[in-house]
Amino acid sequence: MASITAPEARAASSSGFTPHVPDDTTMKEFTFQAVAVGALLGILFGASSLYLVLRVGMTVSASIPVAVLSITLFRALSRAFRLRGATILENNITQTAGSAGESIAFGVGVTMPALMLLGFDMDLTRVMVVSILGGLLGILMMIPLRRAFIVNMHGKPGQPDTLLYPEGTACAQVLITGEKGGTSAATVFVGFGIAFVAKFLTEGMSVLAGMVSLPLKFFQRAAFLTTEVAPELIGVGYVIGVRVACVMMAGAVIGNLVLVPAIAPFVDPGPDKQSGFELLGFVQVNYLRYIGAGCVTAAGIISMFKTMPMIIRSFRSSLSRIGNVQMGGTRRTDRDMSVFSLIFGSLALLGLLAWFLGHELAQEGQTGYVWKALLGAALVLGFGFLFVTVSSRLTGEIGSSSNPISGMTVSTLALTCLIFLALGMTSPAESVLALSIGAVVCIASSNGGTTSQDLKTGFLVGGTPIYQQWAILIGALSSALVIGFILLIFNQVGTVVTSNKEFIPEVTLSPAQYEALTERVTYQGTEYRVWRARPGNAENAKPGKYYVDESRRVVFLEDPAITGRVKQRDNGEEVKMKFDAPKTAVIGIIINGVLEQKLNWGLVLIGAMLAVGLELCGVGSLAFAVGVYIPMQYTFPIFLGGITRWLVERSSKPSTTTQDEASAIAETETGPGVLLSSGYIAGGTIAGVLIAFLELPFFESIKEAISMSVKVEDKNLPRLMYELPSWGIDLAPLPLLLFLLAFLALVGMGKLFQPSRFNGS
Repeated sequence: MASITAPEARAASSSGFTPHVPDDTTMKEFTFQAVAVGALLGILFGASSLYLVLRVGMTVSASIPVAVLSITLFRALSRAFRLRGATILENNITQTAGSAGESIAFGVGVTMPALMLLGFDMDLTRVMVVSILGGLLGILMMIPLRRAFIVNMHGKPGQPDTLLYPEGTACAQVLITGEKGGTSAATVFVGFGIAFVAKFLTEGMSVLAGMVSLPLKFFQRAAFLTTEVAPELIGVGYVIGVRVACVMMAGAVIGNLVLVPAIAPFVDPGPDKQSGFELLGFVQVNYLRYIGAGCVTAAGIISMFKTMPMIIRSFRSSLSRIGNVQMGGTRRTDRDMSVFSLIFGSLALLGLLAWFLGHELAQEGQTGYVWKALLGAALVLGFGFLFVTVSSRLTGEIGSSSNPISGMTVSTLALTCLIFLALGMTSPAESVLALSIGAVVCIASSNGGTTSQDLKTGFLVGGTPIYQQWAILIGALSSALVIGFILLIFNQVGTVVTSNKEFIPEVTLSPAQYEALTERVTYQGTEYRVWRARPGNAENAKPGKYYVDESRRVVFLEDPAITGRVKQRDNGEEVKMKFDAPKTAVIGIIINGVLEQKLNWGLVLIGAMLAVGLELCGVGSLAFAVGVYIPMQYTFPIFLGGITRWLVERSSKPSTTTQDEASAIAETETGPGVLLSSGYIAGGTIAGVLIAFLELPFFESIKEAISMSVKVEDKNLPRLMYELPSWGIDLAPLPLLLFLLAFLALVGMGKLFQPSRFNGS
């Protein structure tokens, strides 16, 4: 490696690390075009992420796709119009502003549709307020943790007390290679192309199955060894290293190959779910998910206490530097927003939240709405700071893609509802209050993790933290203002009014109940009164929106697109735009279960004891808890990526030269395997976003044109997959999976590419 020059030595951070752009270098960074493009890309990725979370309950990290698009877009504009090219720090600002849309979309998509499960409408004002307050609070709460998590815990994989932030590190690699080009850029973009094609073959064109599954018949009937053919998750596993990947896999093994087979013989899922994936899914949703949520909650609380001294030191350090920041004495790469701005901004947002919650409770006729609103704001402050801290740290360990934000949300809702139950707050309006608290905490936790990834990227490339912090605040605000409209459009497209007796309860309202209905609606030329069935007022009807005729009988159900049950209109036409929103359904179960005292707390405590047991063994339980919570098919490719890195490092010859800490970190972060993994992550996530767009009605014709599954069925052609009758192994994805792993191993060993390092040697 090249030696560090004198200016670079002066710019080296207190951790011994020298960023790509030294501290004493001046270049354009926080410009209008960088922020504007980032905000627009954030809205774009927010829309696609919202669609994904409503469909399958998960999203992909947007930082890397936004960074790649930023580099490509500004470079194309520069060549086409002979404009100044964007600097690496401007591209960093663009990806920072653009990353907020995905995290806000996840929180909104998981929580807000649960309003309809409680018998309320998703009104635009509530969605917008929750989005804005949650998004901004998450950022403001994370900023004081930057020095503790990003700077002080920077290091190499496998070192104790280090946080790697895999997507943030990969995003920095993308930005650096995009600036420097050469063989390093070739490695990243070769990985990008391979991952992009692999993702489209499995999910976009349906040429190959996207998952390898092996039923373990010597276990119980619900035991499977499964893995997604997901290049982006393989890349994440390689970046985070073998230790964390193995701890995650241990959680998956305990959850899916111990707990699920142990529970399956004692449950009755119904006649249509007696074996196979149906039974596995039933046990995971109704049992393992709550055990995992308890495990994540306990692990987060333990992590909070373990890192509290460092957090306190970080706050003290920030307070001591306020004067230097105002006088310009602090180094460029160490400037944060002032602590006073963070405190006053957070208090102002909490004050607005309390006012909004109180106003909503007053409209519902609630007494004591002032103290209830203040209680809600206090719970948001407590749970918000806790889970923003947990999310930021967990993101550093295992990455944004595997960060169980929904588990933190479930924990927040469960604890909030338990407090409400103890206080006698069990009315439908107070159920919505609990949901609003959980939604703000969910969005704040999600955005806190995203902010930490972005600040890690800035730390590596040499960005100015305060500019990044303002950029993501602007990006979060712009996305929050738009995401509510998109959510309502998605819901309206598939909303159905039906008279199907399967969904209409046999209910006739009393004269007093009928006269109390003030809301009216006109359907097919006839006016009806609207009855909103809610827990406590409708024993024989599921919560929802019903139309009542003049005889006081319920005659129609207005079934929403999100969490709706009706798949066909009354004329037999199939409704295509229906969103199951799996994680939203769990949130509805939590709220109704706790407030109606129907939740199985034993499962939650089992998960908590698992985390305690791991900590007593001296093993950090956060990564383990994630493995328990998320399905194995998402954990296994991360594990394979970590094993691949272990094999690469075992085969590599140890260096004979003595390197200082900064050089060792740089060597780790610029290895060819990490470069290719960065490409895997970027290619897989961008392909996933494009596939999500193809699912929208506007692009239905394009999807049908490229989908091979439709052509195979229409023309009765042989499929590119084969299932062994005795085991059910899908052989076709295996060669692709093995190719992704083998190619990564060969590049990591230097057998295929030998890219130049980023220090210019």
